[in-house]
Amino acid sequence: MNLLHLKHAIEVAKSGSLGKASEKLLIAVPNISRSIKELESDLGITIFDRTTKGMELTHEGEEFINFAKGILGQIDEVEKFYKNGSAKKLKFTISVPRACYISSAFAEFSKTLTCEPCEIFYKETNSERTIHNMINHDYKLGIIRYAENYDKYFKAMLEEKGFKYELVTEFTYSLILSRDNPLADKENISFDDLANFIEIAHADPYVPSMPIAKVVKEELPDNINRRIFIFERASQFDILSKNPETFMWISPAPQSLLDRYNLIQKKCWDNKKIYKDVLIYKDGYKLTELDKRFIEKLTEAKNLYL
Repeated sequence: MNLLHLKHAIEVAKSGSLGKASEKLLIAVPNISRSIKELESDLGITIFDRTTKGMELTHEGEEFINFAKGILGQIDEVEKFYKNGSAKKLKFTISVPRACYISSAFAEFSKTLTCEPCEIFYKETNSERTIHNMINHDYKLGIIRYAENYDKYFKAMLEEKGFKYELVTEFTYSLILSRDNPLADKENISFDDLANFIEIAHADPYVPSMPIAKVVKEELPDNINRRIFIFERASQFDILSKNPETFMWISPAPQSLLDRYNLIQKKCWDNKKIYKDVLIYKDGYKLTELDKRFIEKLTEAKNLYL
């Protein structure tokens, strides 16, 4: 694969047209067009849809551009290292579920970083994207979360893809809601009590080898008529603290966080489902010193909060 072709494709994706890419790269439009066609022919995919508005990435094209950026980024790192004599940077990469105890562990881990050059990548997402990040984006560690009744599906998938896995913890979800929520003083909360409130939820449940519709029905049952779906963790606490009609299911949270947002944490005795958080990494991967430091802080946070 010609590296120049990759650069041409990335610039066309960025600018949205052959003409603009030509001006940026100082290369004639026919030459750039030829590069794209050769790439598509070599890979057997369509990278761009040619429209009257310009060049639009296909779904396959988006995946390819992500790969191409990664390849060129690694080449740039190699060139900088050998040409400029750059000091070798320590690197730590992890993809995790949205969980208070994990983010707390990461914050404590960040305190252990020395003066040595380092690059740290921390990504909060669902289990499917964590697997994707580790296979396609060079993330070394991952933590996936799933309900205990899906255990066989996840273990089969992990073994098929060559992952080692270790249980971090098991838990049942707690309710988190504003101190001003009408249910705040109720001693025993049931599923029926929640029916008229707004659930804050993450809109990306996933179980391998199962239809998404079935997973959504089990993880997001239809007894709740109002839901707000979010994809990042920070905004959920603002919503919960400012809107007393909202609630959310979470793994247990530290008291300091609850106090910061004027929230309380309660158990729902109808909710018996057990969830697992599982640490994963590729079979044959040797844990680095940074990996071990994070795992130590993760264990401390789990013991403190769960």
